[in-house]
Amino acid sequence: MRKRAAKKRPLLPDPRFNDQLVTRFVNNLMWDGKKSTAFKVFYDAIDIVETKKNNDEKSALEVWKDALTNVMPHVEVRSRRVGGATFQIPMQIRPDRKISMAMKWMILYARKRNEKSMASKLASEILAAAKEEGAAVKKRMDTHKMADANKAFSHFRF
Repeated sequence: MRKRAAKKRPLLPDPRFNDQLVTRFVNNLMWDGKKSTAFKVFYDAIDIVETKKNNDEKSALEVWKDALTNVMPHVEVRSRRVGGATFQIPMQIRPDRKISMAMKWMILYARKRNEKSMASKLASEILAAAKEEGAAVKKRMDTHKMADANKAFSHFRF
């Protein structure tokens, strides 16, 4: 690297749950700088999760955090050129990258769902991921399978 790494900017916690992770999720959810709209979509989704969840001991925010944990990948494959050939090498993922990948996948697959509003799409994806099903969890499984299949090339790690 030519220059030093950029400093991490501190995130303000969200107004309702006082949680920085929620703000980070909303920042990923946001389109065209419309943060208040993104917060409204997220809070509406959490309210829908609150009504639809089946276990009473967990709050909707805890269900969302469980869903995020279920979507988080632990390994990924990275391309590396060795002697004219490109190998897919399995690598461990940094903790902050795990979280951001999980958030992006959850939002991406929520947007692809066939439901009326974004809040209901997101709520459905959260509930599915909390039960370890749904497209975002499938993406994590596929990523892990790919890493497992390329385990033979792990000695090329850099």
